[in-house]
Amino acid sequence: MTCVCWVLMVFCLSTLLLLPFHPSFPIHTLNPSHSHNALLLLPIKAGVGLSFQCDPGEATKLLYDLLYTEPIKIVLMPGCSSVSTLVAEAARMWNLIVLSYGSSSPALSNRQRFPTFFRTHPSATLHNPTRVQLFKKWKWTRIATIQQTTEVFTSTLDDLEQRVKEAGIEISVRQSFLTDPAVAVKNLKRQDARIIVGLFYETEARKVFCEVFKEKLYGKKYVWFLIGWYADNWFKIKDPAINCTVENMTEAVEGHVTTEIVMLNPETVRGVSNMTSQEFLGSLMSRLGGKNPEETGGFQEAPLAYDAVWALALALNKTVAPLKARGRRLEDFNYNNHDITAEIYRALNTSSFEGVSGQVVFDAQGSRMAMTLIEQLQGGSYKKIGYYDSSQKNLSWFGNDVWIGKSLPPADRTVVIEEYRLLSQKLFAAVSVFAGLGILLGIVCLTFNIYNGNVRYIQNSQPYLNNMTAVGCMMALAAVFPLGIDRHHVDRPQFPVVCQFRLWLLGLGFSVAYGSMFTKIWWVHTLFTKKDEKKERKKVGRKEDIIPWKLYATVGVLLAIDFLSLMIWQIVDPLHITVEKFTKEAPKEDLDVLIQPLLEHCSSEKMNTWLGVVYGYKGLLLLLGIFLAYETKSVSTEKINDHRAVGMAIYNVAVLCLITAPVTMILSSQQDASFAFASLAIVFSAYITLVVLFVPKMRRLITRGEWQSEQQDTLKTGSSTNNNDEEKSRQLERENRELQKIIQEVKQQQQTSCCPGKAFRGLIIIIVCL
Repeated sequence: MTCVCWVLMVFCLSTLLLLPFHPSFPIHTLNPSHSHNALLLLPIKAGVGLSFQCDPGEATKLLYDLLYTEPIKIVLMPGCSSVSTLVAEAARMWNLIVLSYGSSSPALSNRQRFPTFFRTHPSATLHNPTRVQLFKKWKWTRIATIQQTTEVFTSTLDDLEQRVKEAGIEISVRQSFLTDPAVAVKNLKRQDARIIVGLFYETEARKVFCEVFKEKLYGKKYVWFLIGWYADNWFKIKDPAINCTVENMTEAVEGHVTTEIVMLNPETVRGVSNMTSQEFLGSLMSRLGGKNPEETGGFQEAPLAYDAVWALALALNKTVAPLKARGRRLEDFNYNNHDITAEIYRALNTSSFEGVSGQVVFDAQGSRMAMTLIEQLQGGSYKKIGYYDSSQKNLSWFGNDVWIGKSLPPADRTVVIEEYRLLSQKLFAAVSVFAGLGILLGIVCLTFNIYNGNVRYIQNSQPYLNNMTAVGCMMALAAVFPLGIDRHHVDRPQFPVVCQFRLWLLGLGFSVAYGSMFTKIWWVHTLFTKKDEKKERKKVGRKEDIIPWKLYATVGVLLAIDFLSLMIWQIVDPLHITVEKFTKEAPKEDLDVLIQPLLEHCSSEKMNTWLGVVYGYKGLLLLLGIFLAYETKSVSTEKINDHRAVGMAIYNVAVLCLITAPVTMILSSQQDASFAFASLAIVFSAYITLVVLFVPKMRRLITRGEWQSEQQDTLKTGSSTNNNDEEKSRQLERENRELQKIIQEVKQQQQTSCCPGKAFRGLIIIIVCL
């Protein structure tokens, strides 16, 4: 047939394709009986089949020349994305349709910017639904990305980010590079990236995986997702830009997954061209004359280019009838004729036919809708593991995926196992036994004190205050039990209650026990430490007066202060559970697992402030108690006859508390040490207090038989009580010692002087004293 139109060879991806229209071109004669031969064997004329290596500048020059030379062009067919972007954006000014076979840039899916653009090559974003589907299949919720800084990959990654966000998947790391990927790969390694999507051209892919080999970012813990349109042996090609061997590269790329647009129909179906995909491939190979397809640029896109010509031919055929109905013909087209362009646009937009690349259908943005092939590199060669149809959301899985060193896909991150640090149960049991025995000792002491409350010796020790001390010690010992309770014993919702028990038992127990001892030593100091008054009392023999209600009122004031402070604390800033995280630990048996140690604490928002107030107040009280005990160590009084024992107990309690408080704060992250130090301090303080205060009393009453009260002794003997006799006996002993001192002084004076007057005065003194 006579034809002055030309079709460029469909094998070169970087060539600007242009299909000019001429009235004598019989589009309607392209029928299935001979069309495949016509397209494959059609000669190139007019010198248009030139390769510009996707250079937009050269493409611009050629586009200008073609538009302003005869004949008039009706459709432009560019190849790669960079040229298509320029041509498609300019084409609307001349009402030209643009149909591309090799452009994958997502930016071209913009109808406002490219209103007349179509492509048989699907958008690069078509890989993203497949990737998201695989992420879901393998239960990954965290991925990383690394891209070459070009527009096509940036827009593809932006689309992927939106899709994974909708699927609940996180992009934890996003790295990019221009020419050198070394820093980007190191950042992936440093941030523990495991599932990595790589978007870059083939030459940069070799650079990336050379760095991957150096950083050991491959193997059983990692999965790489790459673009599937590289040559099958891309990692074996010697590249002077890298310093890795073929063996290094082969080791680094093993197991990676590729997603690739299905460019050759996998089914044996005769389409509109009356050829199956395999017949087309055979014809194409014969045209190459034995040339290696892997070394032929654009070989994979050949079916797309073939179907692009068919899509155009069918669309032009489809416009004949509508144009004829309006009295128009394709021959009437010129660069100002919008109606014919609109008719061609509608014809292409509604295209649907079976091509050698599969079903040819365009979406609303003019992009081809196609299936995606999923492959995995296994043993140095690519194996098909599935197909994904994004339009039907259907994943066809072969089940032959292989994972290095394991049967399951690797985790999307280092598996972090949370492990709570719990208190040693042996330590808790041992301390609990001591605390329990201390509570029994407190009960014994309290019973003893109540039973013998009418014995004068016990009465002179202020037994009610001693009872409070015993009760306070038992409360403090009871606080040991909630102090050792953790999630091993109670559930998390009940833990704040345990925190409250700790605070209140320990706080009020200290106030009752120490407050009662402090009250005794305070009143002893108040009444008996003024020297002049002590001398006067010794001279006149006046007994000191201690009013009991004042003692109880003092304890009540100290207890009320603690109660109010604790109440305000719990209302304003209640205790709750906080979890302390420690440095992750790696077990020796599994390098892909980390242990995250956790420790639960009872805390509040302003814990340090509250502890500062409480510790400050209690610390001053302890220091004051030590001072008062020291000041009254030489005082002797009958109304509080155990104040020296109280002073000794205060010494021990104060020292233990002043040491324990800061140490437990320092050791708060070590649950066993902190519990042992705090609980043993409580136990020892309580034991020392109970033993020092009550054991001497028990021993005295047992050894001297002073078990009966004064009233009982009076009923039995009818005389004064044993206690009165004891007091009188002690008084006589003191007087006797004073007389012996006076007699000794008189004898010394007689030996040193013969003066009868002095001897007489000494005798008079003895008589007076008697």
